[in-house]
Amino acid sequence: MRVLLLEDALDVAEAVEASFSRRGDAVDHAARVADALELIAVQDYDVAILDVGLPDGSGTDVLAALRAAASPTFVLMLTARSKVDDRVSALDEGADDYLVKPFDLRELHARVRALTRRAGESRAALIEFGDIVFDPAQCALSVQGVPVTLTRREFSLLEIMLANRGRVIPKERILDRMFSFNEEEVGVNAVETYVARLRRKLEGSSVSIRTLRGLGYQLVAER
Repeated sequence: MRVLLLEDALDVAEAVEASFSRRGDAVDHAARVADALELIAVQDYDVAILDVGLPDGSGTDVLAALRAAASPTFVLMLTARSKVDDRVSALDEGADDYLVKPFDLRELHARVRALTRRAGESRAALIEFGDIVFDPAQCALSVQGVPVTLTRREFSLLEIMLANRGRVIPKERILDRMFSFNEEEVGVNAVETYVARLRRKLEGSSVSIRTLRGLGYQLVAER
């Protein structure tokens, strides 16, 4: 999952970024509205977490830009303002959810998971596909009822593939979702490496990753 974080409080930003990175998510952090606007001009995001009060404006400016571009990005607003009118205004302007500061990171992650489930076919907390069960909240996978340990990158890759199960996903899109701008330069070879590792973790199950040469990968389950 690719996440945009707009937050000028460094301690808050570092905590949020570290918590998502531990899951294998790619996080791009901006401390100013201008920087966030530059990022959304060149990059698509699954979720944008936007602080309301910034030195050069408001997170609602970025929200407005996303909605003007008809972006499907889910937007969660962070605000220290507890007035009902402020929350209603953000939702009316196109935000999908909000969270009042100070907040617990566990609640932030739960709200983001709830938002991203809207893009899938099911609102269930657990994702069942073939004979595997995936729990995004616990970063856990079981194959035929047996727990399987995943690294954070393998977790990220499986989450991406399950969100697009049955569809062909280009390598470039997977790369885009797994790595942020501030990480070391990587290429599609990295995707191939993690796909190979995840395939080994799924061996013996009814779920497999197909390679469609020149097109990408497809997660399928045998009937």
